[in-house]
Amino acid sequence: MPGFDTLQDTFDDGTIDPARWPQSYGDPIEVDGRAKIPCTVGYAGLRSASAYTLTGSGAFMRIYPPAANGAASAAASIFVQTASGGTDAGFLIDTAGNAVGLYLREGYADPGAVFLTYDPVAHAWIRIWETAGTLHWDTSPDGTTWTTHRTAATPAWASATDLSIVIEGHRDAGTPNYVEADNFNIAPYATLEASASLTSTSALTAAATRTARTSAALTATSGTTAAATRTARTAAALQAPSALTAAAARTTLVTAALTADTALTAAATRTTRACGTLTAHTSLTAALARRTHAAATLTATSSLTAPATTTEPADADITISAPRSRWKVSTPWT
Repeated sequence: MPGFDTLQDTFDDGTIDPARWPQSYGDPIEVDGRAKIPCTVGYAGLRSASAYTLTGSGAFMRIYPPAANGAASAAASIFVQTASGGTDAGFLIDTAGNAVGLYLREGYADPGAVFLTYDPVAHAWIRIWETAGTLHWDTSPDGTTWTTHRTAATPAWASATDLSIVIEGHRDAGTPNYVEADNFNIAPYATLEASASLTSTSALTAAATRTARTSAALTATSGTTAAATRTARTAAALQAPSALTAAAARTTLVTAALTADTALTAAATRTTRACGTLTAHTSLTAALARRTHAAATLTATSSLTAPATTTEPADADITISAPRSRWKVSTPWT
C-alpha cells in the first residue's frame, strides 16, 4: 500500500479533490490557493481515503491555525487516524491557549504528550514521519529547515494499510472562522537546472574579453570605429556609408579592402602583403612610404598624384624629340 508521502495537493484548482479527500466532512473548501476547513463549535475536517501506511513515510504541510475570535479554545488538529477511535498521532495547535500539543494517543490518552508555546513563525510548517522504528514530530519556519520536538517508538499500528490523515477545525465558542492549509507534501521551493539565456530589448553588453575566432564584421549607418586592440583571426570587413577609420595598429593577414563614398585615408604605416587596391570617387593620395610587394593600382575619377620618389622597377620606354639649335650631337643625329 502507498505511504502518505504519495498524497500531494497544492490546493490551487479551487475545488476539493474527491479522489484525494473522499472522507471530508463539514464542508471544507478551496479558496485563494488554500484548503479552508470551517472552525466552529461543531467539527469539520479534510480527510483522505483510509488507504495509506505510515511506516517509512509521513506528511508535511503549511498550516494556518484559526484565530481565537473570543474562544477559550480554537484549534487546528492534524493527525494520522487509525481504524480505532482515539488511537492516532499528530499535532493540535490551539491559538486561544497559545499552545502546540504533540501527541501519540491510544484510547484517547497520551501520558507522554509534549507541549510547546505556539510560535506562528517557528511553527508555520508541521511534519510527522516515521523511519527505522522511530516516529518524529517536526516544525519549520520555511518548510526547508526542520526542528524535531518529539520522537517515540513507532506504534504497531503504523504499518497498517488503512490509515488516513485528517486536518480538522473546532472551537468551543466565539466567532467561526477557518483552519487553512497549503502545500500538502509539496516542497515550498523547487530547483531547476537548465541553460541560461540573456535577452534584452534595448541593450545587451558582453564583457571586453570576448574573442571572435572567425570573421568579425562591424556595421553602422553613420560611423564605425574599430578599437586598436581588436583582433580578427580571419577576414575583417569594416563598412560605413559616410566615414570609416582603421586604427594605426590594425593588421590584416590576408587581403584588406577599405572603401568609402567620400574620403578614404590609409595610414602611413599600413602594409599590404598581397594585392592592395585603393579607390575613391574624388581624390586619392598615396603616402611617400607606401610599399606594395606586388602590383599596385591607383585609380581616381578626377585626380591622381604619385610622389616624386616613385620608382618603376620594370623596363622604361623613352621617346625623344628632334634636336634643337645649339646642340652638339653625334650619330645618329649627324
